[in-house]
Amino acid sequence: MAAAAARSGFRRMFSISAFAPPKPPAPRPQADPSPNLFVSGLSKRTTTEGLRDAFAKFGEVMHARVVTDRVTGFSKGFGFVRYATTEEAAKGIEGMDGKFLDGWVIFAEYAKPKPPPQEAEMNSQPQQSWGPPSSSWGSQ
Repeated sequence: MAAAAARSGFRRMFSISAFAPPKPPAPRPQADPSPNLFVSGLSKRTTTEGLRDAFAKFGEVMHARVVTDRVTGFSKGFGFVRYATTEEAAKGIEGMDGKFLDGWVIFAEYAKPKPPPQEAEMNSQPQQSWGPPSSSWGSQ
């Protein structure tokens, strides 16, 4: 009897129904079309000039920037490109998304706008005070 109960518990523990499959990841929200592009998958050797030249084939590039590490000066693997118009940006995505640049496959998409900075609340208390202990602490 105990062996039968143990076997059924063992089966339940290792059956497919005991484990819920992981939920599929939520689809990432697409950014609204704009002249600003986010480019990821860049090589460490990609420069701002190289990024500008690659995207200039598809329209007038107003600004291009590869984000670099402060210490090494190498690319962090992503950058931004700004076109003159949204139509040129769409051509840039179509022409460069999934293509090779400096030996690496890059991905281009519309950049999401930067969220506005959160204003600090004026009435908020600091989380920890490093001043002298209050008069009630340790007094007898």
